[in-house]
Amino acid sequence: MRLIGYQVDGTRHIGAISEDKVTPLGTAAEFYRDPAAALYREPAGPTLALADLEQAPAVPETSRIFCVGINYLSHVDESKSVAGLDLPKFPMIFGRWASTLVVDGAPVPVPPTEKGLDWEVELAVVIGDTVWEADEASALQHVFAYTAFNDLSARRKQIETPQFTLGKNADRSGPIGPVLVTTDELPDPRGLRVQTRVNGETVQDANTDDLIHSVEKIIAYITDTVTLQPGDVIATGTPGGVGVGMSPQRYLTPGDVVEVEVERIGVLRNPIVARDQLDI
Repeated sequence: MRLIGYQVDGTRHIGAISEDKVTPLGTAAEFYRDPAAALYREPAGPTLALADLEQAPAVPETSRIFCVGINYLSHVDESKSVAGLDLPKFPMIFGRWASTLVVDGAPVPVPPTEKGLDWEVELAVVIGDTVWEADEASALQHVFAYTAFNDLSARRKQIETPQFTLGKNADRSGPIGPVLVTTDELPDPRGLRVQTRVNGETVQDANTDDLIHSVEKIIAYITDTVTLQPGDVIATGTPGGVGVGMSPQRYLTPGDVVEVEVERIGVLRNPIVARDQLDI
């Protein structure tokens, strides 16, 4: 099943999408109390036209986003040369705030002190239940859905200190979508092609088979310390080909369009704008 989020009178809802129609499945808060069961309840209202909806991220507003740094071998050399970071022995986890998430098509502003934003295509995992001390053998049973994520990064702020928080949480810098694909349709995160295109030019092209730390390992690693909740997101890392690793370095600036694509999920496309073009 393919799901989207949308706003009604300031409240986030979840719906099942089929072509240009959306079947309401309840508010995001109601849906994520038990996502697996919510898929099979009676529709929460009449079918809606997709074109009429104000889309929103298809996760709860309380979602926590756990990001994994340096999780493709092709990204290791870039990280070493730019930030002095070695291949991590364990999943390198940092956090994003749910307030940074935006949907397909939403304009993303460049902070005024940055040369631009850097692109990072990622496969993202959405958790389906409460998870504590998962083991790798059964960890995928806790995944509800997969989606695409663009971990747009403010590199100046990210690299200035050892802490990633500011550089990874610029306003509106976390495009997610265009849909969630549930595990009945996409049961295995392996073997998925991931790509980034800037103004139509392919700049990243890799496969989730190349992940250093698997989805299962990441879930197990997080949950011996933090309990994951339904609707939490894990962004599994980006491959080589980011702009900061290029010579000369290259960034997204106002007027650019960035697309990230994850095989069997879809394309997430966002225009880059100047901060003063948006009322934030």
